[in-house]
Amino acid sequence: MRLFVALVPPPEVLDELDEFLAPIKADWPALKWIRRELVHVTLTFLGEIDERTLERLLPRLERAVGRYDRLSLSLAGAGAFPGSGAHARVIWAGIYGDRRGLARLAASTTAAGRRVGTLPDKHRGFRPHLTLARSRQPVDVRPLVEVLSAFAGSSWTASSVHLMRSHLPGKDNPQPVYEPLKTWSLR
Repeated sequence: MRLFVALVPPPEVLDELDEFLAPIKADWPALKWIRRELVHVTLTFLGEIDERTLERLLPRLERAVGRYDRLSLSLAGAGAFPGSGAHARVIWAGIYGDRRGLARLAASTTAAGRRVGTLPDKHRGFRPHLTLARSRQPVDVRPLVEVLSAFAGSSWTASSVHLMRSHLPGKDNPQPVYEPLKTWSLR
C-alpha cells in the first residue's frame, strides 16, 4: 500500500482558499486543480509499504507525533515547482506560522519511516506547502503565482496528524482517493 503522513487543514480554511481560487481556475485550463478532499500538507511520503512494515511503523509514528505540541499555521503566498514558475508542473500555497515545529514534526515522522525501512523521500529537505494544481506539461505560471501571492488565510491550529493511504487511479477509481488509516493527536 502507498502511504504518506499529512496534516489536513480544517474546512473553514479550505472554504477561504476555495473562495479565493474560484474566479481564477477557469483562466488556467492547462492546470489540473486538486480536489478539495485531497488537499493536505505532506509531512512524509513513505511510498509502498507491506502489512508487516506497517505494523512496525504504527507505534513509531504514534511516538513521533506524541512528542509535539499543536501547531499554529496559516496559508499565505504561493509558488511553483520547479523554480520560478516559468516551466512549472506544481502550483502551491505557502504554509506560515510555526514552521520550525512543523519541520521538526516532519523530520520525526520521516525518521520513524526510515527506522522500519521505508524509502527516503525523493525530495531534498522539507518544504512546507499545500499543492493547489498540477500540470503534465510545463506551464509558465508566473502570472498565476503573482495573483496567488496575495492570498492570506486565517490561522488554524493543527491538532492531529494522519497516516493516509493513496489509491492511485485505476479501473476501480478513475481519480486518486486518499484513505485515512490512522490519526494521532498532537499535544
